[in-house]
Amino acid sequence: MKAFLVANVTVKDGEKFQRYAKAAGESMQPFGGQVLTKGKAVEKLAGTGSNEHQNVALICFPDLEKLEAWFYSEPYQTIIPLREEAADMIITSYVVPD
Repeated sequence: MKAFLVANVTVKDGEKFQRYAKAAGESMQPFGGQVLTKGKAVEKLAGTGSNEHQNVALICFPDLEKLEAWFYSEPYQTIIPLREEAADMIITSYVVPD
């Protein structure tokens, strides 16, 4: 069952974020992770709550096991301090229902 990750992002340091994004992309390749799209918030059309996160990325993995294996892998865990310096993020995993 395919799985995907949504990262809601507020960039704090653009240069560090570029380094993080490159390293994260490289770290997910062995796990079949593929960035489907990235975008920037334009306007809140409905709902209540904060518009705190201004960017979003959608990443697909072959299954939840590969997504979690990537997230908890040593190569990804090593760049978490850089991620925390570069941006505030909410990272959520989802599965595609059968």
